[in-house]
Amino acid sequence: MDNKDFLWLNLRDLPYFRAMLRAVEAQFYQNLDLPAPTLDLGCGDGHFATIAFNRQLEVGVDPWSGPLSEAARRGAYVSLAQADGIRMPFPDSIFGSAISNSVLEHIPHLDAVLLEMARVMRPGAPFVFCVPNQNFNQNLSVAGTLDKMGMKGFAKGYRRFFDSIARHSHLDGPEVWINRLGRAGFEVEHWRNYFSPQALHVLEWGHYFGLPALICRKVTGRWVLVRTSWNLALTRRIVQPFYDEPVEIEQGVCTFYVTKRATSPS
Repeated sequence: MDNKDFLWLNLRDLPYFRAMLRAVEAQFYQNLDLPAPTLDLGCGDGHFATIAFNRQLEVGVDPWSGPLSEAARRGAYVSLAQADGIRMPFPDSIFGSAISNSVLEHIPHLDAVLLEMARVMRPGAPFVFCVPNQNFNQNLSVAGTLDKMGMKGFAKGYRRFFDSIARHSHLDGPEVWINRLGRAGFEVEHWRNYFSPQALHVLEWGHYFGLPALICRKVTGRWVLVRTSWNLALTRRIVQPFYDEPVEIEQGVCTFYVTKRATSPS
């Protein structure tokens, strides 16, 4: 796994802005001890799991049937379940570990989902996840430009707009997460911020420049039509510096958490 080119493996399949972020995040899961069976909460189409892990994870859970069908075709998981995270069809204390990559920020009823996660995990089981944090919206380039122009109302409106297209329900810092996780029965072992504001600007504009990829997806079922190194060489050159960023950035706009299930929920 040390020699795996996570950036290429994502660029050939995803819009560049998503590929860049997922490639960065895939590196964080290497060399972690994730005892089986492992649960992937919000597994989606399974693409991330097939890239980030060198084994099938045991169970993927997602509320949407379309992505789960893709995950099944990829063979990303031993088993799949269509379920809301608030009510999962598993017995108590069955999972030895769990992950959730860039999912929890989208869940409005997050406290209830975390309690359900605590129910299905064994005491001491690791729960590892990535989420955007409180620095995210403050560092959006368009909103920042509007702020500098004194157009505070428009800047606020743009941040609300970006939240809507990114489907953000929570953009919280570590203090909020530590308290939230503690109430649900998890202990935070360590966390670190990552993904610089400059990287965020590239991701932000990718939502607009990525329209051709969206059209390609609708027409062909693929985000990238020509999956060759020469076709993606310029894209790679642009995003490579952000893939090569340090694993910890103090003012990073996302946070990686390593937690464990406590002895019992509080």
